Amino acid sequence: MPNAPQFGPEALSPQPARSRRSWDPLVKITHWSIVTAIMANALVTEKGSGAHVWVGYALAAIFALRLLWGLIGPAEARFSAFPPSLRRALGHLRDIRGGRKALHRSHNPLGALMVYAVWGVLGIIIASGIAMAGPPSGAFLGAAEQTGEVSRHSIAERGDHEDKDEVNGAEGNESVWEEVHETSVNLLYILIALHIAGVIFETRRSGREILLAMLPGRA
Repeated sequence: MPNAPQFGPEALSPQPARSRRSWDPLVKITHWSIVTAIMANALVTEKGSGAHVWVGYALAAIFALRLLWGLIGPAEARFSAFPPSLRRALGHLRDIRGGRKALHRSHNPLGALMVYAVWGVLGIIIASGIAMAGPPSGAFLGAAEQTGEVSRHSIAERGDHEDKDEVNGAEGNESVWEEVHETSVNLLYILIALHIAGVIFETRRSGREILLAMLPGRA
């Protein structure tokens, strides 16, 4: 379990060259599963394909599990261990500028803000994806309708007597959700890049094995 936060003069004393910390197995599993799903839909699956949609459903389930673990998991994994606070984040920036170091039970204040930003954008991506593809109705049944590619053609096939305005309205709604989805994905990539840069910087500054602590198999 990570060391408890320290306050006072001892919190400012030099830390060991490579102090260790740990995350519980479920945090590690959900973290790397989310990373894998994001990379799969970014680099492997085709946008709007059935595989892309089902990876998105899996991502939603993993994300929901991580949020649940934030309520019932061990102390360092709970939301209460890293509440979002702009005041604390600004204080952490001042500590960085002043060369002061302190151990945190979970994420440091800047890291906490990043986590909630990533989760918020991820939630928008999942919600907009489901809005386009619809909720899953089974692994095989209706897969063709859950590709996220709702076109004029596919809508028309559902009924030759549908009102033309309803068809245009459905297409308009899909266009809005698609724009929200794509914008959120691009924002997520930016946040991921900033997150990686922050991990590298904090590892060098604090001497803590932040990335290695998240790898499977490390106590």
